Amino acid sequence: MTNPASSPRATPPPAAERRSLFALIADVPRLIGDLVRAEIAALKAEIAAKMKAAGIGAGLLVGAAVFGLFAVLVLIAAGVLALALVLPPWAAALIIGAVLLIIAAIIAAIGIGQLKRGVPPTPTETIESVKDDVRAVRGLRKRGAP
Repeated sequence: MTNPASSPRATPPPAAERRSLFALIADVPRLIGDLVRAEIAALKAEIAAKMKAAGIGAGLLVGAAVFGLFAVLVLIAAGVLALALVLPPWAAALIIGAVLLIIAAIIAAIGIGQLKRGVPPTPTETIESVKDDVRAVRGLRKRGAP
């Protein structure tokens, strides 16, 4: 048989441990504030760790880009030397230089086109959508719309 004194219902908690419903409700704002502060602290720690990893990754990518540039320069020199076997060296260097300038001009033209599509960086489609929403809430229609 079980001892009635060991039952959870047999001994109520002392009065000092029991709190009224109003006291518990009064603690809710403090508890929510503590929870929000703890979540913000966890967010800061997580973002700091991710930013550190991203910084290290970016540094390694820059190092790889430098070595990639060196490799491209060596390959260009090899191309000039290979072409110099059938042409005078000055002509080989001139041809390789002209090809590189043409490639640079094509890439620059593509880049300028991309920049023109992205400038100014205002979200014009979203702004127009918000304006449409405001008009709809006010009950107005866009001019010319049915």
